[in-house]
Amino acid sequence: MDTAQPPAPARPRVLVVGGTLAQVRKARELGLDVVHVQYPDAYDRGHWPYVDQALLLDYGDAGRLLPLVRALHAAYPLRAAVSLFELGLLPAARINEALGLGGESVETVELLLDKGRMRGRLAARGVSPVAAAVGRTAADVREFAAAHGLPMIVKPVRESGSLGVFHVRDREDVESVAARFRSLDGAWSARDLADAGSFEEFLMEEYLEGPEISVETLSFDGRHVVVAVTDKETGGAGFVEVGHTQPSAAPPGVLGDAARLVAEFLDAVGLRNGPGHTEVKLTARGPRIVESHNRVGGDRIAELTRIAYGVDMERYALAAGLGILEPPAAAPEPRGGAAVRFLTPEPGRVVEVTGADEVRADPACVELHLGVRAGSVVSPLTWNEDKAGHVLARGATAAEAAAHARRLAAAVGIRTGPVG
Repeated sequence: MDTAQPPAPARPRVLVVGGTLAQVRKARELGLDVVHVQYPDAYDRGHWPYVDQALLLDYGDAGRLLPLVRALHAAYPLRAAVSLFELGLLPAARINEALGLGGESVETVELLLDKGRMRGRLAARGVSPVAAAVGRTAADVREFAAAHGLPMIVKPVRESGSLGVFHVRDREDVESVAARFRSLDGAWSARDLADAGSFEEFLMEEYLEGPEISVETLSFDGRHVVVAVTDKETGGAGFVEVGHTQPSAAPPGVLGDAARLVAEFLDAVGLRNGPGHTEVKLTARGPRIVESHNRVGGDRIAELTRIAYGVDMERYALAAGLGILEPPAAAPEPRGGAAVRFLTPEPGRVVEVTGADEVRADPACVELHLGVRAGSVVSPLTWNEDKAGHVLARGATAAEAAAHARRLAAAVGIRTGPVG
């Protein structure tokens, strides 16, 4: 009698494009073989226990990336390519399409990355009507303002993180905003940008008055589950988000309208599986889509969702389409409140940082991250990467969590002085 044990089934092999060490660790914890595509200087020995193979290169270079992945797939077949990082979404979609692995289509990912095309698709489907047009010149801005009135928004067609967003309020802004927008070209490194031509043209939109939320979703073969809704607080010179809170304090009827709109939107752009992070303005005319991404929310929103709702959206994103996690049957109920507040000290050179040990010892503190220390330079708050750190707190309710987060953020003293 043959008593040999059958071979253990092979673990699904997934290619993870970009992202953090914590995300790669989660992929391994899910029982996946991990091929990690990463910039060489973003990969170190800390990754070794969780990565079977690594491709270290600029993964935005499709001409280099795709031949390497094809050769690897021929020898060690992949089940999927996935990314939880903005700049990795399109490379992952191109890999899936080239290898016939399924996943979200390049068309869907492009629609979400290109806000002009997204607006065109929504207009064609009659979903979330918002006046919008792509422009290049001051004349384009004047024409849009004449047709749709002021205020209005001018922002990059591609990009995220509140980068390069202008609130055009008056005629002086109308005349100057195109030049101010073009002056941003060269202000960021290539890795900060989704596209090298981000400042060649801009998207003009009517200004949407009202509070902003983001709707965090997971989709399973076209079934969209709202996992969480996040209230947002903005600050700084533009629209930089300085705080997030879950669950949302918006009335149930408003949240229901927003959930239905987001489901319509996801259908319109063709997103069928995996995570979604969709920003929505709650206007007097009803909810309106701002923009969306086929990834989990940044700025620690995924961690808020884990605390407030008990759902780890990163695990679901990494396992999308593999059948290794049971999909939730319905939207989860909140278990409590969670909030993050970002540290936004006065611009200048950091002289000292105080209060960190006391904040970390506070029972309400989940996480304190300091991105500066004595000698660091704090930039004016113009986009998400200008934040100096954050405090994440929990509470029995959203209001309690938000109060804790504000209190703890205020207890971190970051004193700055002149840079010179």
